Amino acid sequence: MNSARITKYLEDVRLLGEDRLKLVLALRAEVLSLNDSISEEIKYGGILFAADQAFCGIFSYSKHVSLEFGEGASLPDRHQVLEGAGKLRRHIKLMSPEDISNKHVHEYLELAFNAATKP
Repeated sequence: MNSARITKYLEDVRLLGEDRLKLVLALRAEVLSLNDSISEEIKYGGILFAADQAFCGIFSYSKHVSLEFGEGASLPDRHQVLEGAGKLRRHIKLMSPEDISNKHVHEYLELAFNAATKP
């Protein structure tokens, strides 16, 4: 993890507003709570998280925060919250910290993490 780059990214997110920063920090904490082995880096304009391989990323846009899954098309979408129609990628749009629980983010994170770490 490059903590200076992460800190700089979070400072940039703060410029979009304290509510946006609060959402990104809550989402980041949710991802990191999955396992101590998770690494994070700034890549593609957001925070990319990896275990054995990259499994998700947090990206802040002008009107929302996106939790993106590089292999999201293969994830079961029991709650119908995954968006995107590409061959592989899917994302969940979040507008507030409440969306983390309302959109069952932890469940999707566990699915993506398990897929990235299976032998």
